[in-house]
Amino acid sequence: MSRFLRLLILLAVLVFACGALSVIGLLLVSGGNPVNYVQTTLLQISLAGRTADLNSSVGSSTDPVRFEIQSGDTPRMIAQNLVNSGLILDPNLFVDYVRAEHMDTQLQAGVYFLTQAQTMVEIAVALTDSGSSQFPFRILEGWRSEEIAEAIDSNPYFGFSGDDFLAVVGAGASADPEFSMLVGLPAGAPLEGFLFPNTYQLPAQITPELLRDYLLDEFLTQAGDLADDAAAQGLSLFDVVRLASIVQREAVHADESAQIAGVYRNRLNIDMKLDADPTVQYGLNGSRGSWWPQITQADYTGVISPYNTYLNNGLPPSAISNPGLAAIQGVINATQSPYLYFRAECNGSGYHVYAQTFEEHVANGC
Repeated sequence: MSRFLRLLILLAVLVFACGALSVIGLLLVSGGNPVNYVQTTLLQISLAGRTADLNSSVGSSTDPVRFEIQSGDTPRMIAQNLVNSGLILDPNLFVDYVRAEHMDTQLQAGVYFLTQAQTMVEIAVALTDSGSSQFPFRILEGWRSEEIAEAIDSNPYFGFSGDDFLAVVGAGASADPEFSMLVGLPAGAPLEGFLFPNTYQLPAQITPELLRDYLLDEFLTQAGDLADDAAAQGLSLFDVVRLASIVQREAVHADESAQIAGVYRNRLNIDMKLDADPTVQYGLNGSRGSWWPQITQADYTGVISPYNTYLNNGLPPSAISNPGLAAIQGVINATQSPYLYFRAECNGSGYHVYAQTFEEHVANGC
């Protein structure tokens, strides 16, 4: 064999060995998928020149845009939906980016809250974690269910309306039998009074039923252990929240809840009408442009409603608002006193003065 031929064979062997090593190295580096590795590398090289586009946003608005990825949506479908929602401009760039960054298989089905101020990179990262999409929702003490519904309608994070919520908490709505038994809720009664005021962190995929259950669960967490104390006084929690809902609307300061509750309980004990102004306001049902309007002397007898305690003895048919814990505890731990009347102090402090007789009550006027 000539020297030249041997050199050719050696060279071929070396080329083959280098090729084999290259193939083996490529297989190792690519995780066994060299075609995808090469394509991804080429995408990364291509995207290197589009850094500015990836880190730009379509606008400056930070208003939340509700965006949903359905199970089975492909990156290209997601990209087009982002364009349709006004969140990105270039669907192809989005698809190339998530593929280059190996995020195309990490995009999760779920509901997200995105903004036009987010860059494409930020949006892509956000869409890989649906579990982090939560939002705060605050319910104030003393709100009636319609006010909660209004807060839902004014909040862009919800995917349902206030009317949808009212449909699952209003009169005739189905309630969990175990909950109803624990609190003494009559069949068909609204859940007013049990929609516990608090600030909640809600999941993006919240539904009217789930929101209702969150509020009821929070009521049980905060006040459920008071059921035995109420029963010892011959009361159900339904009775307690009916009175507490009035106390909540009367007590400007939480530390006066027990004193005001004591006056109302004294009236109930002698079968005296509660004569509670908030029940008249509730009976107007928002007809004067406010849920809690100023009322007149004529309204005491002119507002015809089963909730008007100037016309009807005893507690109203259901709660008139959703009281906080202080008002609920105030009813159960009502202050023992001889008082049957109270009215606001004349100094504008929000506190009240108390009287045993109507004549003393009149004399306490400003």
